[in-house]
Amino acid sequence: MSLLSQLVTLWICSGPSLLLAWLVGRQLGLRVGIQIAETLNCSRWGIPSNNGFFQEGDVIIGGLFNIHYVPPTRDYRFTQQPDNKPCTGLQSLPMQYIYAMMFALEEINNSSTLLPGVKLGHHIHDSCSLPAWALQAALSLFGGHMPSCNSAAKYEEEKGIGASIGDQPVPLIIGGCNSVTAQIVSRLLVPLSLPLVSYTASTPSLSDKQQFPNFFRTMASDVYQARAIAQLAIKFKWTWVGAVVANNDYGLMVLKVFQEGIQRAGLCLAFVETLQRENIVSDARRAALAIQASTAKVILIVTWYTDVMELFLQLEKLNVTDRQFLASEAWSTSSDLRQSTFSHKVASGVLGVAIRSSTLPGFDTYIRNLNPLLRPNDHFLKEFWEKEFGCSPGIATASPFASLPPCNGTESLWAVNNLFTDTSQLRVTYNVYLAVYAAAHAIHSLLSCPDVNSSPGRNITCSFTNQIKPIELMEQLSKVNVTTPQGEAFNFQGADITVKYDLVNWQSSPEGQVQLVLIGLVNGFDLHLNESAIQWSTGSSQVPVSICSEACPSGTRMATRKGEPICCFDCIPCADGEISNTTGSTQCVHCPSEFWSNAERTACIPRQLDFLSFNETLGITLTAVAVSGVTVTIAVFVVFLYYRQTPMVRANNSELSFLLLLSIKLCFLCSLVFIGRPSAWSCQFQQAAFGISFVLCVSCLQVKTIVVLAAFRSARPGAEALMRWFGPGQQRGSVCFFTSIQIGTCV
Repeated sequence: MSLLSQLVTLWICSGPSLLLAWLVGRQLGLRVGIQIAETLNCSRWGIPSNNGFFQEGDVIIGGLFNIHYVPPTRDYRFTQQPDNKPCTGLQSLPMQYIYAMMFALEEINNSSTLLPGVKLGHHIHDSCSLPAWALQAALSLFGGHMPSCNSAAKYEEEKGIGASIGDQPVPLIIGGCNSVTAQIVSRLLVPLSLPLVSYTASTPSLSDKQQFPNFFRTMASDVYQARAIAQLAIKFKWTWVGAVVANNDYGLMVLKVFQEGIQRAGLCLAFVETLQRENIVSDARRAALAIQASTAKVILIVTWYTDVMELFLQLEKLNVTDRQFLASEAWSTSSDLRQSTFSHKVASGVLGVAIRSSTLPGFDTYIRNLNPLLRPNDHFLKEFWEKEFGCSPGIATASPFASLPPCNGTESLWAVNNLFTDTSQLRVTYNVYLAVYAAAHAIHSLLSCPDVNSSPGRNITCSFTNQIKPIELMEQLSKVNVTTPQGEAFNFQGADITVKYDLVNWQSSPEGQVQLVLIGLVNGFDLHLNESAIQWSTGSSQVPVSICSEACPSGTRMATRKGEPICCFDCIPCADGEISNTTGSTQCVHCPSEFWSNAERTACIPRQLDFLSFNETLGITLTAVAVSGVTVTIAVFVVFLYYRQTPMVRANNSELSFLLLLSIKLCFLCSLVFIGRPSAWSCQFQQAAFGISFVLCVSCLQVKTIVVLAAFRSARPGAEALMRWFGPGQQRGSVCFFTSIQIGTCV
């Protein structure tokens, strides 16, 4: 913790007197600081929660719980100093957390194998949903429960033990009801090396042991629930998912991890809407309109259940009832949300991730047997009793229900059914239970308690001579690796535990109620899901479809739309000679050389050979013309050969004439190669043979034309030199040059 952070913390939580003493002590030494604090009449502030609930023991474990909430008419800020006014608005579920801690402590104290001979006590404070109150309570727990600072001199003698003021400080605190409070309290306790074990803080930043070396938790990091939800989207092939998240670290972080997970699998986010608690009505209205306008049928919601309630109310007004919702653990198990009238219409078939649940044998009986007459010092239970039964149990303590009539003694929790007495699915309650057992095993290891199993029949107790040093206890916590009474392996991996979640589904019962049904588990990175047990938003077992574009059928390929996510695309038919035989193909495949694509572009079929047969009329006609042409050409060739010595033939350049007749004959013969079934050699030969023969013929005509032109111009005066350029050698060379170009091209 930085010097500035320590100054601010002391100013907020301890007042200017202790701040001055701390500064002087830091500069001049601890003894001088303590003396100045005594001179300034240093005294700790009173605790708003009536000094909490204390139970004596050899080792005291601290507890911080949000037993009350701040009423809407009161405006507390983080920087505002707490006062001695009572915090009102008792909450039933956090009350259950308190008694889960007490239940676990009683189990341990009655155990002959865990901490034999050592009694664990507790000191529980109400943080009243305010970080400032949690800070003050944490400092009070660290210093002990004496109201004076005069005993602070003990700190010099017990440096590192965990006591600066008070007579029985706690070596460990179970608390941090949310991530923000856990971060603040943990930072405060870092210089004191006092471990903090949280049962609900889930932000990933708390896993950083560099920043929070004293922090541990029995709640999984939010990273893993985001990955689990991403796995669900991938498994059911929801390529087009909308998201509504809280505009804070929790919502934005879960969204970031979820988006990274689905993008690797080719899935996309259709839209993202954020909800701010201060503007929840307008933000929920905007998000509801976005859901209504989007083609996405699956919507991820990551926020607190009260925000979800307002969102569902807005969706009901818009009559949006055909969406499948994915729930984060913050609202997936909310009974208030499930029991609301509009949730039946809007949010049927919700699929969500929940904190893993467990059962605690004997805990239900323990809760229902609670009675304030048997616990006269338990003002939390007294206040709950007055609120639940509307009467005072007759215990003389300050109470907001002081004017209530006395109870008649027949009141019992066996007839009460609410969040406090409901032990059917213990989630956060079980996390508190695990935190207590983790602390107990760490203390067991620190005290070097002997193994009872190694000495059966002997009365063995732990050696307990000195106070427990928090820094040593923190080291032992990091090594905890045990099996809980429920048979569950438990150990810390850094600040975290092995990831376990429940997968739950909201299902309508025949009575019209929305029930929470367990349909699977998340264990680490493994997802185990009973798909047949899911009831979807459609009311059937048919998995909802949420896509931007229908998968391209066979014979087409996907073409992404410019400026849109990859999940939105058009389907383009494959070109001739190409196919795609799978749905959703990204590209078409060329057919082999001897094959062609069918009409549907889904398969390559052998090419259909169309050729001119000798048996066809056109083939016979062309053959006859070719043969006639060859015959006439041969006849002319024979005539020229017979009269080659005559002046007419000689004057006509007999050599070029014979070459021209030969090329004409070859041209006629080449046409025959184009008739009949084609083969590899004929396809290669027919083009080359005709091309060479035709060029040879044209070359001969070209040279003969030039020679005739030169002969006419040679009659002019001074044109004798022209004929020297067109002698027999030049004529042969010209024909060979032009023909060789064609031969090279064919090659």
